[in-house]
Amino acid sequence: MAALLTKNDMTSYKVIGKPTQRADGFAKVTGTAGYAADVHLDGMLFAKALRSPFPHARVVRIEISRAREVAGVHAVLTGADVQGHLQGARVRDMPVLCDGTVRFAGEKVAVVAADDEETAERALGLIELEYEELPPLLDVREAMSADAPLLHPQMLGYEGYVRPAAQPSNVFFRNSYGIGDVDEGFAQADRIFESTYVTTRTHQVFLEPRACVVWVDHEGRAQVWTSHKAPHGLKRALAAAVGIEPERVRVNPTYVGGDFGAKAVPWDEPLCYFLSRRTGRPVKMVMDYGEEFLAGNPRHESIIHVKTGVKRDGTLTAHLQEFIFNSGAYAGLMPLGFLAGVDRIAANFRIPHARFDVAQVYTNNVPGGYMRGPGEAQGAFAIESHMDEIARELGIDPVEFRRKNILREGDLTPMNEQYMDVRAEPTLDAAVEASNFRAPKPPNVGRGLSMCSRPAGGGQTHASVTLATDGSVVIETPIFEQGSGVHTLLRQVVAEVLDISPSSVQVVSQDTDAVESDSGVAGSRTTRMAVPAAYDAAQEAKAELIRLAAELLGWPADQVSCEEGAVRRRDTGEAVPWAELLGDSVVTGRASSNQQGRPDHTSFAAQVAEVAVDPETGQVTLLKLTTAHDTGRVLNPVGHQGQISGGVIMGLGYALMEELRVEGGRATTVSFADVKVPNIQDIPPLETVLIESDGGSGPYQAKAIGESPTLGVAPAIANAVRDAVGVRLHSLPITAEKVREAMREQGTGARSPTHPAAAR
Repeated sequence: MAALLTKNDMTSYKVIGKPTQRADGFAKVTGTAGYAADVHLDGMLFAKALRSPFPHARVVRIEISRAREVAGVHAVLTGADVQGHLQGARVRDMPVLCDGTVRFAGEKVAVVAADDEETAERALGLIELEYEELPPLLDVREAMSADAPLLHPQMLGYEGYVRPAAQPSNVFFRNSYGIGDVDEGFAQADRIFESTYVTTRTHQVFLEPRACVVWVDHEGRAQVWTSHKAPHGLKRALAAAVGIEPERVRVNPTYVGGDFGAKAVPWDEPLCYFLSRRTGRPVKMVMDYGEEFLAGNPRHESIIHVKTGVKRDGTLTAHLQEFIFNSGAYAGLMPLGFLAGVDRIAANFRIPHARFDVAQVYTNNVPGGYMRGPGEAQGAFAIESHMDEIARELGIDPVEFRRKNILREGDLTPMNEQYMDVRAEPTLDAAVEASNFRAPKPPNVGRGLSMCSRPAGGGQTHASVTLATDGSVVIETPIFEQGSGVHTLLRQVVAEVLDISPSSVQVVSQDTDAVESDSGVAGSRTTRMAVPAAYDAAQEAKAELIRLAAELLGWPADQVSCEEGAVRRRDTGEAVPWAELLGDSVVTGRASSNQQGRPDHTSFAAQVAEVAVDPETGQVTLLKLTTAHDTGRVLNPVGHQGQISGGVIMGLGYALMEELRVEGGRATTVSFADVKVPNIQDIPPLETVLIESDGGSGPYQAKAIGESPTLGVAPAIANAVRDAVGVRLHSLPITAEKVREAMREQGTGARSPTHPAAAR
C-alpha cells in the first residue's frame, strides 16, 4: 500500500511525522502485556452465566438448590438477589440479571461463581428453569405501531435518557437535525428521488472477548480489572448499578484487546461485584465468542428512507433522510444512550434544505451498541448510494455531480454547521486521479465513488511527564491502550518536545484514583484531547528543567535549551546531562486538556472501489480500493496508515460478507465458522492518498482518522456493482445471491464492452 504525502513532509520535526516503534509492541509480541483475562488473584473464583433461549418470556420458576450443592460452587445468584439494580453506560434500563421478564435471547438469568470454569458450567446445567413464552416483538416497524405491546412499561422511571419520552413507548429516542425547510426545498426541485436502504447487524469481532475481574477488598472498595476503554465512565456506571459511591470503585490498568466501539459500557462488572461481595473473594468472568455473538452489542440494524430533490442541472435543493434503528432490548449498551453519528451524515454536501429524522426502537432482539462510525456507517451507505443513483438517472457523471454539490469554504453543512479549512474537493480529486476513475474497463468491471466527513469528537484528559535522574522520562496517563497506538503517540509528542529518543520514554497507565476524570478512548477524539495534555505537560517539565539550569549553573535562562538528554547553553555550547543537573531530584510537569464539543474543522474522505462481478453467479470481487484522506498533519505515519488499512478492511467486511444473522429473535451465527470476516485472500491492493494541511487541532494540527476509512467503503462497492452490471443493491451485505437475483429480475447478464454502463 502506497501512502502519498501531497503536502508538508514535516521535516522540521525529529520525531513527529516519522515512523516510530509502538510503545506496546514488545509487550504484546512477547506475551507480557497484561489483559483482564490474565489477572489472577489469590482465592479468585470463576463465574459463568445462564442465558435465556427465548427472545421474550416470563420466568415462572427458577430452582438453584442443586447447583448450590455442587462441590466448589461458592455462590449462585438470580434476579431476585439483585432486584432493582439496573445498569447502563448512560441509560440505566438493563437489569444486572433478568428481572423476571426475558427481553432477548441470550439475556442472563442466573450466574454461578465456582473454583473453576468447568465447575461453574456444570452447576449451570443443574439450574431448573420454567419459562412462559411471550410473543416476541422482533420487527422494528411493528414495535413502533401504536398498538404494539410495551417492552419497557416502566421506562419513565429509568435514568439517563437524552430526550425522555412523555409517555412509555417502544420508541425511546427521537430527534431531528438539519437546515432550512425541506418542504420548500422539494417545491423548488425539478425532480424528486426516493429510495429505502437496509443494513444488517454486524459484530465488532475484536480479538479479546470481554473479560473482567472484580474484588471487593478488605476496605469495601471495588477493585476492577476489565477490558474497557473508558475506565472513568465504567467507575461511575458500576457505582450507579450496584448502589455505591464512585469513590468506592477503582479501575486498574489493563491492556484492551481491541474494541471498535463496543467496550465502553458496563458488562459483567456489576455481577462480579455482587458475587465478590457475597463470597468475599475476587471473581472473574470471561465471555467466550459464542456468548459474544449471541449477546454482545453489535452494530445496529437499520431501515433508512431517503428522499432528495434536485434541479435539472443536478443542483441539490432538498434532502430528507429518515432513520429507524432496531436497538434491541436495551439502550444501556450505547455510551451516549443513542447513535450520535447521524448528525454528521452528508457534511460533504451543500444542501440548503435538509432534515435527518431518527427513531431508535426497543425490540426483542440482541441490544445494539457502537461500532466504528455508529449511525454514520448505516447513513453513509444510504446517502452515497442514493446520490450515485440520482447522478445516473440525470445522466451526470458521478464525480461531476458531487463536485457541483460539494461543500466549500464558507458553506453551511446540512446540519447547519460551518467548518474551516474545507478540503472536500481536493480530496475528491485526489481519489479520482489515483484510482484512474475514468479509465476504460473490461466487461463486468465497475468503479464506484463515495465521500464522507468525520470531525474529531470531544473529551478531556490529563497527563504528567517526569524527568528521571537517569535521563529517562515517564508519561503517566489515565488513557488505557486499546490497540489504536495512543501510547506511542504520547511518547512521540514528549520525545519531540524534549528532543530525546522515543525509546527513552515510558508510558504508564494510571488507575482511576490518580485523576478526577477522563473521557476515555472513543469517537476519533483521542489525538485531539490527549496530544495537547502530553505536549503541555512536557513543556512544563522542560521549563522547570531550564529554570533549574539557570539557577544551579548560573546560565542566562534565555540561552538554555534541552537537547538530546542534556541542557545546553546556546551561546557557549556548554552542555550538562540531566542526571548530573538533577542529582537526586526529579522534575514533573502536569497538564490537562479539555477539548469539548466539535472542533472548527472536519476531515474528508473519498473512496473509489473497483469490482468485478461474475454475471453467472453474481459473485463480487473487489479488485482495488483507493482511499483519499484530508488529514491535517500526520503525526505517526505507521499508526495513521494502520487506522486507514484496518478501517478499510472493516468496511469491506460490512459491504460484502459480515452479518450477525438472527432467526426468531436468536442469533444463529454464533461461531467463526458462521460469521464471515475478511481474510488475507479477500483484501485487494489498497492505495492511500493523504492530503496534508495546517488546518487540524492541537500543537501539530492533526485531524481525525479513526472512523472515516470505514464509512465510505460499502457505498463505493455498491456503486461499483451498479457500474459493472447495472443493478442497484439496497441492502447490506452485497452477496452473490442478492446480485444474481437482482440481475435475474432486471433481465441482465454478461455485459459487452459497448454497453453504455460499461463505459461509465
